[in-house]
Amino acid sequence: MTSATRLVGLTPALVAKQMPRRSTLVRKRDDDDIPQPSSPSKRSKVSFDSDVEVRIVEPWEKSPAVIQDSVRRAIHKHEAGDSESYERVKMIYAPTKSDQDTATATTLKNYTAALLSHVSLLDRKCADLVHAVLDSDWLARSTDYVQLFTQFLVNLVSAQGLFLPDVLRMLADNLTSTPPSHRQTDDRLSLPRSQIYTRAHKTLQYLLQIIPSACRLVVAILTKVFPYQSDSRRAHLVYVHNLLQITGYAPILQTDILALVTERLVKIDLQVQEDLEDLAEDAEEGVVEQDSQSPDDMDRILDDSDDSDDDSDSDEEMDQELLRTREITKNVEKMDCVLDMLFAYYDQQFASPSAGTRASSLDILLSQFQTIILPTHRSRHTQFLLFHFVQQSPAHVDIFVGLCAQTSFDKKRPAMVRQAAAAYLASFVARGLHVSSDIVREVWDYLSTELKRLYRELEPGCRGPDPQRYSTYYSLVQALLYIFCFRWRDLESGPEEDNDEDELPSLYGQERQWKLGVKETFHLNIFSKLNPLKVCSPAIVTEFARIAHHLHVVYVYHLLETNKRIRLSRYFGSTSYTQVNRETALTAKKDEEHQHLDEYFPFDPYHLPRSKRWIEGDYREWKGIPGLDDEKVMDSASDEGDIEESDVEEDTSTEDSTV
Repeated sequence: MTSATRLVGLTPALVAKQMPRRSTLVRKRDDDDIPQPSSPSKRSKVSFDSDVEVRIVEPWEKSPAVIQDSVRRAIHKHEAGDSESYERVKMIYAPTKSDQDTATATTLKNYTAALLSHVSLLDRKCADLVHAVLDSDWLARSTDYVQLFTQFLVNLVSAQGLFLPDVLRMLADNLTSTPPSHRQTDDRLSLPRSQIYTRAHKTLQYLLQIIPSACRLVVAILTKVFPYQSDSRRAHLVYVHNLLQITGYAPILQTDILALVTERLVKIDLQVQEDLEDLAEDAEEGVVEQDSQSPDDMDRILDDSDDSDDDSDSDEEMDQELLRTREITKNVEKMDCVLDMLFAYYDQQFASPSAGTRASSLDILLSQFQTIILPTHRSRHTQFLLFHFVQQSPAHVDIFVGLCAQTSFDKKRPAMVRQAAAAYLASFVARGLHVSSDIVREVWDYLSTELKRLYRELEPGCRGPDPQRYSTYYSLVQALLYIFCFRWRDLESGPEEDNDEDELPSLYGQERQWKLGVKETFHLNIFSKLNPLKVCSPAIVTEFARIAHHLHVVYVYHLLETNKRIRLSRYFGSTSYTQVNRETALTAKKDEEHQHLDEYFPFDPYHLPRSKRWIEGDYREWKGIPGLDDEKVMDSASDEGDIEESDVEEDTSTEDSTV
């Protein structure tokens, strides 16, 4: 039998042995609870409980490990040209208004941790992502998130130095009166602004400790962020307060930061002086002498959300003159409050038990004087910082006086700077209450010796008074006149001194004995061809003439009468010698009063209401001359009495005529 026959023969037998299929329509049991085997080709129906909340999971709400991997892939895809997932990462930190509450605090934390892990990938191509992260309101969030973000900033600038200016600018912006991080966040933390400033300071301090090279950029960035001159008082106070805080944990920045504050303060000071000169005299007194409205509590200033200077009336309801007066008042208050803050800061420095701290503070003030204050013409109030703290020690007084004298005689310095130094020297010696008589006499000798040298050099070729050619000489003469008016008592000779028999006797008999050289200096210079009384300020010359005549020092009234017939313009340009003048437009003005020396003396009375308390014990007020000012007061009282009597007589005559 073949193989094929065998297969055919077996087929019926195999078929006969197969079990018949059971019909699915026949049920032999009535128990419906027994589960039936499901067909592999069908799925069982699924029903949902209506009480269960169904939420669609957003793509970025993932586990931390998945987020780290997705951030890495998003950055790589962005570099390859596919920025879809990269943009979604940016939206976490810079959401639109409609997506403001999309990213939760946990999401932000996870994504920031992911960026921290892949900070080396954040190169220049990812600058927009880095800026979005920096612009987020991270300082107002939880403490653990602030710590995480701080570590991210340090790692970012360490790995990618190109972002260091951006990080520093962000921190500086958060030290202003309107910090960007002071916004409502989704984790519902409502922090006061003072807390925002504290966190920003801690972050900046940590950053400067880890990356010392950042100090080179900080000052330039802090300068850019400094409030504009027209900004509010609060804006200046908050920012200056935060700048002074930086000097506490970054001493290397102290000199630059204090110089920045002083420079901006001088600009405000100059603007105030220009504005006050345009006002009427009565309006000027009202602006300067009113009480300051600045609060004493700095914490309240820091946490105040209103960044404007309150005013009861709107600008539309005020005329231009009143509006201008109000703006000047704001600048005066602004300058007053900032100066008061600086006085308090330096007071702590000079009260330090460390001699090094005190010496460093003095060096800072002297440096600011030479580089900022002295070259600035007509600074009015800022220099009183130096005026107050220099007088705390006789050694400091000696240093400052020596600096001014040296600058006055330094031919390498511009003429304007030398003249300003002479004005500072004379004003400080005249007004400083703690400037001793010995200092007054030494300064007098310095100036007299220099004047004698200049006289011998200039007088032979002199044709007459020339403010252009001899400006330095005239500034020194005016300094002597000013010192004499205030400190003539210190120039009287003591009982132990011998008087020169060759001194010129007074016309009315000598009643006072003077230090050697006082009368000689006046006679030698005043009656020379240089004729300094014609060029010096008329106000100072008039007062000097009155005092000198009363004290029998020198009689100059006949010379003053002669000078009235002299025109200074006739001596201009008499030689080819030229010299920088105090005012560049001097030769262009034909009016005689503009050809005199400026009567600017930098330590004239200080009237800022809030900060004047710092100099009340250091300032020498004007004292009347015995026998001279008494007569003046009696004459004025007599004149007032005559006026009142004439008024009474007029009233009486009127009544009589009426009757």
